[in-house]
Amino acid sequence: MLVAFSVAPSGTGDASGSVHDAVAEAVAIVRASGLPHRTDSMFTTIEGEWDEVFAVIKAATDAVGHYGSRVSLVVKADIRPGHTGELTGKLERLEDAIGRQQG
Repeated sequence: MLVAFSVAPSGTGDASGSVHDAVAEAVAIVRASGLPHRTDSMFTTIEGEWDEVFAVIKAATDAVGHYGSRVSLVVKADIRPGHTGELTGKLERLEDAIGRQQG
């Protein structure tokens, strides 16, 4: 399964509104998990089995909780049993389709 998530604290009292330190801690937890992952400007996507992916998301959410009085968590999952390598496979198929349309 692929799970994209975004986690951020609120109620930080920081006038700048920046949450980069909290997000950095969450991303460090994802990287330490050893699961295939990709982080972009809005989400981190993790690939793995249900229990292992959500354990990482829980740990990241718990870590972010130390930065504010509340935590916002957004999760989107693509559950496709029997498929692995989809973190890159989906993008490769998309690029192939774009190439065929342009070509």
